[in-house]
Amino acid sequence: MSFHIGVDIGGTFTDAISISAETGDVRLSKVPTTPDNQAKGFIAGLRQLDVALPAISWLVHGTTVGTNATLERNGAKCGMITTRGFRDIIELGRRERPQLFGLFGTFEPLVLRRHRLEVTERVNASGETLIPLDEKEVAAAVLELKRQGCEALLIAFLHSYANPEHERRAAEIAAGLWGSPYITRSSDILAEFRETERFGTAAINAYIQPRIHRYVSRLKTELREHGVPRDLVIMQANGGIMSAEAACERSVATVLSGPAAGVIAAAEISRLAGYKNVITCDMGGTSFDVGMIVDGTPMVSSDRDLGFRLPLRIPIIDIHTIGAGGGSVISLDEGGILHAGPRSAGSQPGPIAYGRGGVEPTVTDANVLLGRLSSKALLAVDGPVDTAKIRSAFATRIGVPLGIGAEDAAQAALRIINDKMAGAMRLVSLQRGNDPRDFTVFAFGGAGPLHGVALARELGVPRVIVPYVPGITCALGCIIADVRYDFVQTVSRLVDAVTADEIRGVLQMQRAAGELRLRDDAVPIERIEVVHEGDMQYEGQTYSLRVRIDPAHLDVGSLSGRLRQAYLERFKIDLAGFRAKLINLRTVVTGVRPRLDLQRIVATKRRGTDPATAKLGSRPVWFGDRWVTTPIYDRIALPIGAIFTGPAILNQMDTTTVIEPGNGVRVDDFGNLIVTLAP
Repeated sequence: MSFHIGVDIGGTFTDAISISAETGDVRLSKVPTTPDNQAKGFIAGLRQLDVALPAISWLVHGTTVGTNATLERNGAKCGMITTRGFRDIIELGRRERPQLFGLFGTFEPLVLRRHRLEVTERVNASGETLIPLDEKEVAAAVLELKRQGCEALLIAFLHSYANPEHERRAAEIAAGLWGSPYITRSSDILAEFRETERFGTAAINAYIQPRIHRYVSRLKTELREHGVPRDLVIMQANGGIMSAEAACERSVATVLSGPAAGVIAAAEISRLAGYKNVITCDMGGTSFDVGMIVDGTPMVSSDRDLGFRLPLRIPIIDIHTIGAGGGSVISLDEGGILHAGPRSAGSQPGPIAYGRGGVEPTVTDANVLLGRLSSKALLAVDGPVDTAKIRSAFATRIGVPLGIGAEDAAQAALRIINDKMAGAMRLVSLQRGNDPRDFTVFAFGGAGPLHGVALARELGVPRVIVPYVPGITCALGCIIADVRYDFVQTVSRLVDAVTADEIRGVLQMQRAAGELRLRDDAVPIERIEVVHEGDMQYEGQTYSLRVRIDPAHLDVGSLSGRLRQAYLERFKIDLAGFRAKLINLRTVVTGVRPRLDLQRIVATKRRGTDPATAKLGSRPVWFGDRWVTTPIYDRIALPIGAIFTGPAILNQMDTTTVIEPGNGVRVDDFGNLIVTLAP
């Protein structure tokens, strides 16, 4: 028997899922994340699955190592060699401010100024060499940065997207002197104009590359020692997967890879359930991630900032993240205003309910106090929860200052956190011209099903999908993701000045590079799909729209018409009299992997409409302003086709689902809960 395994490491828990390739048997594990060495939590998760490690045939991993290293500023000591006069591009940025209306702020660049050295060279925007590269200066700069103790090297020259030859030659010189493989060329990471964004994205790659390389190497070593025969595969931010070796080279692609896996899984599950327009809500222990799926396709963005002056201009599944999770601390500020997060209790010490020494009330504690979570059996907690300690914390820290009881304080905390999360959902929907009432909420993560129905009610969304394994959905996404590579090349010329042969040449080169990477990865795929697009704008404009390009039937003259149509659809304005400009050419090469039959992972094959056989008992649960006696069900034991009406609490290993009074529930053929909100 062989097993497909996906592992996702979050801020609080490490999730793993194993699916038997022969029987579809599913095993889940959820263990505390080990921040000091995430590999420990990874191996612990595999062991809890209780599968024969030598029988693993497919192992995909979503990691937060790169994201955390960048945000927490604990990446490598990095040096930079750049064009004379441009050493401060990554620090100057575009004159933004950390706080829009603030008069002061601080920013720590990934590469400190004393480690940014300049050399003589110059290429113009057309790729013409104006000043040859001074190779002696390059060698001297490499040796100086090495003397300063820099571990990673970034080579970023002006206009290298148009002509990367100077960067290539500088990297060749550095390779013989640097003494380590950690050399990043900006044109390899992003062959696109706008130096601030290209330098910044490449700086992230250089900054996290040693951390990713060491982590992946250590993890691969441990896996081999435990007898895992299959090489490790890493999740990408664009929703695809890549080999571990590729992750060590293009480390920036691993940033935000875990949340991206969740959206990939949500898209597949929602499609099978019959819903194409979905707002994904992934609530874990530390963060809340929101994404959008439109017409069955996750929205992808190439215009994202990881933080202030940390541009990330690679294709990324468009996810908005806020600090809101089960571990979010409930507190009062100096003015007596109630807050939920963004500070988190994490996994150590964690919420008070975990019994690991936590003293500050959290969202998880509020759910326990209000009966939404069981106080007798809580995931990763040995023995019953000390509810008296939780009640005391809410009463003394929140209730007394506000003049309310402990339960009212807990209810207020949930309203605050729900309002905060609903705001994030409005941001990704309304701001992009989508009415959330036309969508379905897809609630997953360890805490998502606890709050999904309340969030849908807040936004007026009529329906909620809770997948069969909500707390392990990101790990499931790792298993079902395809292999994907994205390429971009700046052209920046008027359409009537570009020939069809030039466009075909770039697109064919990008396609060939993608197919070569797929062969090098040696990941089993069924077929290769290729999509070509162009970023276009009218002369004098700053931002562009994306249009499809078919190299086999390419008519340069028709590109202007495609831009006109795209502009008319987006802005309802016809600019037919303006001159069209082709900015970038893009290619997405996808290796489509064999589809996983998600229906096979449903534990029960029993059908029926009566959920009574799955009922475990009942307990008081706080809804609105009163306690309501609520039936408790074993979620996994519910028969396919079961139909019932809330209130209800549904327990399973990886999460708890709360159904509010009056809401209708149906279990579909894939084990998903389809919740219809009461009018």
